[in-house]
Amino acid sequence: MAAGPPRKIPSIAPVAASIDVVVPTHNRYELTRDCLAHLARQTVAHRTIVVDDGSSDDTPALVRRDWPDATIVELGANRGYTHAVNRGVSAGDGEYVVLLNNDVQLRPDCLERLVAPLADDPKLGSVAATMLARDERTIDSVGVTADVTLAGFARLQGRPLAEAMLSTPVLAGPEGAAGAYRRLAWEQADGLDETIVAYMEILDLALRLRTAGWTTTSAPEACGVHLGSSTYGKRSAGQRRLAGFSRGYLLRRYGVLRSSESARTLFTETAVVAGDIALCRDIEALRGRVQGWRAAAGMPRHPRPPRDAIAESISMWESLRLRRATLRTM
Repeated sequence: MAAGPPRKIPSIAPVAASIDVVVPTHNRYELTRDCLAHLARQTVAHRTIVVDDGSSDDTPALVRRDWPDATIVELGANRGYTHAVNRGVSAGDGEYVVLLNNDVQLRPDCLERLVAPLADDPKLGSVAATMLARDERTIDSVGVTADVTLAGFARLQGRPLAEAMLSTPVLAGPEGAAGAYRRLAWEQADGLDETIVAYMEILDLALRLRTAGWTTTSAPEACGVHLGSSTYGKRSAGQRRLAGFSRGYLLRRYGVLRSSESARTLFTETAVVAGDIALCRDIEALRGRVQGWRAAAGMPRHPRPPRDAIAESISMWESLRLRRATLRTM
């Protein structure tokens, strides 16, 4: 990988704790192969846990052949991202848990730099990595951020790598491609919500961790390249329905439409859904939201996250711009 811009590199704190790296997979073994090859070059010891979510391309057998030291968890059927991750985390016992998409290639010191902050602060529940786009000069994400309607966005996406240390917008927690968690925090939060199959589940976990009192930070020097595998199909009907489900579900779980942000939320959701209908000529985004809203019926409402977990500086118009940018990357 290309080197980043010159800057003073902070020292790496000694890491004595055990680390579990959970890699969920569903086909595309060529991505998994390259991901594990980069993982094998890391400068810190760790345990690799590959969770196969019903692949049809012999991924489990190929992982066993090429990476005999890896722990393989086979689900036997496609159970969804959140279930796969939770199973992978429960298969380990490391003090730190790192979630890693199989379409990510880490720089050799990424893992060590990513978990180092957890050793320094017992109140720290999670750490966000710096994910780069394929050009290795542009940021794909430095964690995730959320506006006042709890819409989530890849933080600093599209900005040059030199801006990875910016403190705004507010960091809510790690983004899904790569992030580290203290196992104690993960278990107290009960991991990912499996009602959500995919999309926004990492944001939901970040908000619940912050509400429970855990802090978060980013590790700007912990870098990797996020290739983007489009597991659910780029802008496919299924992808848009799943994303809509997650949005509708979380709107109800967090009581956003009963908050002071209800008018802004209704306006932006109407604009987003109307745009999707015009562009794709179907109602899958709307259908997903309705299904997610219904799925949350009768469930206890999550408390409103603390103000320091929300990027109140993101205006309604900026939120709409960020949503358009997000759609282009899905």
